[in-house]
Amino acid sequence: MEKQAPYLDKPWLNHYEQGTPATVTYEEKCIPEFMERTAERFPDRPALVFQGYRITFRQFKDMVDRFAACLTDFGVKKGDSVAILLPNTIPCVISYFAVLKIGGIVVMNNPLYSDRELDHQFNDSESKVLITLDLLGDRMIDLREKTKIRQIVVTSLGDYLPFPKNWLFPLVAKRKKLAADVKPAENVHHWKDILAEYDPAPPAVDLSFDDTAMYQYTGGTTGVSKGVILSHGNLSRQVQQVMAWFPDFQSGGETMLGALPFFHVFGMSTSMNLAVYAGWTNLLIPKPQPDPLLDAIKKFKPTFAPLVPTMYIGILNHPDVEKADLTSIKGCFSGSAPLPVEVIRDFEKKTGAVIVEGYGLTETTPVTHINPFKGRRKVGSIGIPIPDTECRIVDIEDGVTDMLLGEAGELLIRGPQVMKGYLNMPEETAGVLTGDGWLHTGDIAKMDEEGYFYIVDRKKDLIISGGFNVYPRDIDEVFYQHPKVQEACSVGVPHEKRGEAVKTFVVLKEGETSDQAELMGYCRDNLAKYKWPVEIEFRDELPKTNVGKILRKDLKAEELAKRGRG
Repeated sequence: MEKQAPYLDKPWLNHYEQGTPATVTYEEKCIPEFMERTAERFPDRPALVFQGYRITFRQFKDMVDRFAACLTDFGVKKGDSVAILLPNTIPCVISYFAVLKIGGIVVMNNPLYSDRELDHQFNDSESKVLITLDLLGDRMIDLREKTKIRQIVVTSLGDYLPFPKNWLFPLVAKRKKLAADVKPAENVHHWKDILAEYDPAPPAVDLSFDDTAMYQYTGGTTGVSKGVILSHGNLSRQVQQVMAWFPDFQSGGETMLGALPFFHVFGMSTSMNLAVYAGWTNLLIPKPQPDPLLDAIKKFKPTFAPLVPTMYIGILNHPDVEKADLTSIKGCFSGSAPLPVEVIRDFEKKTGAVIVEGYGLTETTPVTHINPFKGRRKVGSIGIPIPDTECRIVDIEDGVTDMLLGEAGELLIRGPQVMKGYLNMPEETAGVLTGDGWLHTGDIAKMDEEGYFYIVDRKKDLIISGGFNVYPRDIDEVFYQHPKVQEACSVGVPHEKRGEAVKTFVVLKEGETSDQAELMGYCRDNLAKYKWPVEIEFRDELPKTNVGKILRKDLKAEELAKRGRG
């Protein structure tokens, strides 16, 4: 790296708030060890709350130890993979910690994935055991024949419910499609039965930071999903980095809104693992829609809420939000996609909380940047690198030459949270990881003179229109500022004269009406001419991932297919 590169001086360190170190003195403890320490320090504190049902950290450890003993009896050894196919439920969290404790490799899977997608992930990871819902039981029994999975453990949304929900659930669950019978099959076990069967005495297994802890699959929106190899060191250091960023939040003193799916790396690190590390109560939300989110906030008064933009938007647009008291929330962390400025202002006004936007990738466990919680937050910025995280902006074409201050290029990251590589994909790994540890993110970014970073766009989403570089996010942000617009997403479409042009998809706020002419007039007042959309399409909803990220690539694929270019 050239000496004049602006990233060498790490100007972001000048904006760390008091109490946040530039370098963390890491405890050499793996995630299961933190769980055991928390159970010793806060044995009677509620660890998990599901639909009002509570388990303490003492009970948490007991359940982890019982299931770890069960997995050992199933034949799971250090280095063996175990698949978890669950929403945010008590068995999901317990399974995760039990697998890690005995040196197994966790494979978190999205319950909404198709059999084709799951078949790939189960086989690529060589998973030996699967923990899943009764609602998916029959499908998984049939799919098992194509995989190396031997045992299936089935749980139900009704396994842990308080009175009278536990009494009512069997009467209505099947009719409401909240539960299902699972057909008889060999080596299929019920969760509560096996927990009762085993003593909480698993074998002791030595774990090191170099050991593989997880295969975390990327979304697969650009083709086959890749298994990101995360080590115990990645997981442990990441929660210590994130906790160091929020020094005012006390161990054993907060309540987490566990709405981000734990099968996604953002929810896994900043909600599930962070809460256990810090001894916080975690409110498990299996389906993070506006109704259950608002209900959980009203009833259980969370103080810390990592969410994605669609969740903030959904809460603010809920018809009952004006009657709800949301002031228990002190801090919010937003990631996965840009959070519109108006949403930040409205949510902070309603709650009194502070929202800090951040950034990360599956390949970085995921967090690399966050705006200071008490220091200077910059609207539209992903913030500054968290402790021990180095960053560079390099030329998009050669991937090596450092860009000057304020110039856009590809963001490179190096730090203790960066993955070991992709499972069974050495060429893919070599394409993103340099020999000296720099990860090519594929995101176009720039850094200002104070060390704050801004994501301009995905490298693959860049639109070149008439020779001009057009970044879809610039256009989206303008639409989000329109009072009638709830969501917007812009893509590049083929154009006879310009090569590519912009098309924008818009979802209006409930009760609002508009047309293309009105919004095009708005664009003319707020965007350079070469950025104007050639078409605006109104939709009732936009395609999204399970964590609420709008699938720009799906919209682009639709457009190309329409034009016979797909």
